[in-house]
Amino acid sequence: MQHPIHFVRAGVLLALISIMARPAAVHAQSTARFGIKGGLNASTLFIDNVDNRRERIGFHAGVFAQAPITSFIAIQPELLYTTKGASADYNLPLFRGKNTFQLNYAELPLLLTFKLGNTAELQAGPYAAYLLNANIKTEGSFGSGTRDINADNFNRLDYGLAGGLNVYFGKALIGLRYGQGLNRIASDGIGRDLLGNTKNAVGMVSVGFSLN
Repeated sequence: MQHPIHFVRAGVLLALISIMARPAAVHAQSTARFGIKGGLNASTLFIDNVDNRRERIGFHAGVFAQAPITSFIAIQPELLYTTKGASADYNLPLFRGKNTFQLNYAELPLLLTFKLGNTAELQAGPYAAYLLNANIKTEGSFGSGTRDINADNFNRLDYGLAGGLNVYFGKALIGLRYGQGLNRIASDGIGRDLLGNTKNAVGMVSVGFSLN
């Protein structure tokens, strides 16, 4: 069974190939943009030694600005609230059941943007994120419930690389993006025991609107 995050990654790759294969328009937008955006996330954690793993379906919302460097290249910083995490089935000596890890971040991507005419653009660059809160939802041999996890069990700072594309329809946009974390999310305690060296991965489908 294909997972949502795989469709996002494949969609980004196919769209990149399709757009790069066709000639770009001669003129591209060279003025600054500022706007709002939001959409759906399909996030996962590549956890070792689990029986099954499922994406967490969540969301992101925030603002973006785009500053042109040339007619065809721009820098786009964003500030987003974004959800990450995943569910995993454990079969351990002291626990059998499902844990759902819910991690919520304030994220700052800084993306180099390559314009393909006025309607499409490719983006790639780093991101940094700060962990706002985390909890585990447990369903298993010791009952069910949700509890907050001490943030000291996690690295507050997450960072990684992101890439994707936007297509504009006037001032409205639709975007696809995939982000891969480079820093392990758990640092100590129960977080490290359950997640080991796991890193974040998320596919995003966005809609947005340019305010100028």
